[in-house]
Amino acid sequence: MHQEANTIVIKDQQQRKAVCHFMRIPAVLFVIAAFLSPVALIGQDTGQQDQTPTFRKNVNVVNVFFNVKDKHGALIPNLPKEDFEIYENGKAQTIRYFTSESNQPLTLGILIDSSGSMQRMLPEEKVVAGDFLRQVITEKDLAFVISFDISVDLLQDLTSDVHLLRAGLDKAHINVGGGSSGIPGAGQGPIPISHPKGTLLYDGVYLASSDVLGKQVGRKAMVVLTDGVDQGSKVKLREAIETAQKADVICYVLLLSDPQYGSDYGVMHDLAEQTGGRIITVDRPDKIGKAFTEISNELRSQYSIGYTPDNDKHDGSFRKIEIKTKGGYKVQARKGYYAPTS
Repeated sequence: MHQEANTIVIKDQQQRKAVCHFMRIPAVLFVIAAFLSPVALIGQDTGQQDQTPTFRKNVNVVNVFFNVKDKHGALIPNLPKEDFEIYENGKAQTIRYFTSESNQPLTLGILIDSSGSMQRMLPEEKVVAGDFLRQVITEKDLAFVISFDISVDLLQDLTSDVHLLRAGLDKAHINVGGGSSGIPGAGQGPIPISHPKGTLLYDGVYLASSDVLGKQVGRKAMVVLTDGVDQGSKVKLREAIETAQKADVICYVLLLSDPQYGSDYGVMHDLAEQTGGRIITVDRPDKIGKAFTEISNELRSQYSIGYTPDNDKHDGSFRKIEIKTKGGYKVQARKGYYAPTS
């Protein structure tokens, strides 16, 4: 069935019933600062090996997942804890937890642009995205699939079943509205029929972050396949980025550049950079597979640092994070986090 403006449209009765209604409730109510908690996980100084974590009450821990690369962009694994320094708003922090192995469960969202400009790219998107999920998702991981065009559709809710995820990808169809087109959801999304070229990109990122990933813990990432052009979203780009940051989501963007329609590199670069991901430009469908391979390698080569901020105020402010290496390598990490408010 189809919900009101700017909701995830549920097409499968087995899918999650609770969805966001932006037209009825202010968007700010759905913002979730999920990565900080009054009772949070703290580990010992472990070097490169994981040890049994301990719990302490009334302590906030900021966890940052990141990649390290040389000047040529090649991943650098297995650096020791002593090679890193972390700063919050320019002030050095004490590293309490560190690992160079990303063996924590991963929650991954695949967001597919199914607007008219993706006509040439969509078939390859679905095939390669399915292969990517098969390579990345294990029994301990979860993934979901969303498409966005004139509406935002949850095609498959969280699952570790790759067969269900592939079936969700297969449900993605080009949707430009038009009433009697026969496409599920056509003409019933939040964009009026008089303006059928809507692409709710920012709304898709917002909903995936707040309504799905924001409710999960651990490693969280989002891969958005799009040309980067938004038309008709209720939320702005800044709101989408902030919600992804508050949900502690790393955003990767596969910028699909079809010469017939063009693309918007700038806004998608901001989304990726601010959340610790990156943007990969794909100008031909046959290059999508290589881009997914790069993302897969990065997800498998992440470091993790945890620290207790010296500033323990729960004021909701944005705190800048900077990670430095003694070797002067490039660190790919989110630019900051939002302090809790309670």
